[in-house]
Amino acid sequence: MKINARLVLALRTKKCWSQEELALASGLNLRTIQRIEKEATASLQSKKALASALEVSFDDLDYEEVVKMKKYETKTLEIETNEGFLAGIKKSKRPDFSEILNKEGENGWKLVQILTPELTQGIWTGKTGNLLAILQREYTD
Repeated sequence: MKINARLVLALRTKKCWSQEELALASGLNLRTIQRIEKEATASLQSKKALASALEVSFDDLDYEEVVKMKKYETKTLEIETNEGFLAGIKKSKRPDFSEILNKEGENGWKLVQILTPELTQGIWTGKTGNLLAILQREYTD
């Protein structure tokens, strides 16, 4: 069963016990203590023995999964192109996508999607012929 290994380690440290001393106090094998602290799993009997040795209730050692919801912010970036580039005419200069996206990446933005002019005509920009890059990064409070 899952066990709160961080709490076991914190309580053991608070008592200034080594893993070997906790093993002696709980009647468990040293290897069992090492596994519990590393893998956060213990048998029912081991959990009872630890609770008794560490002087906490059995339920205090229950594993608590911390669920942290990530939040993201998004932004759109209009990348100017010209008709020649989009039509495949070799004379036109294409935008330097690497430079544009790497600059945004330095600020933590990652590319989610690039929309072509056929998809963006008048939808968001009111213009035609430009690419629209959708970027996102994790929101930090």
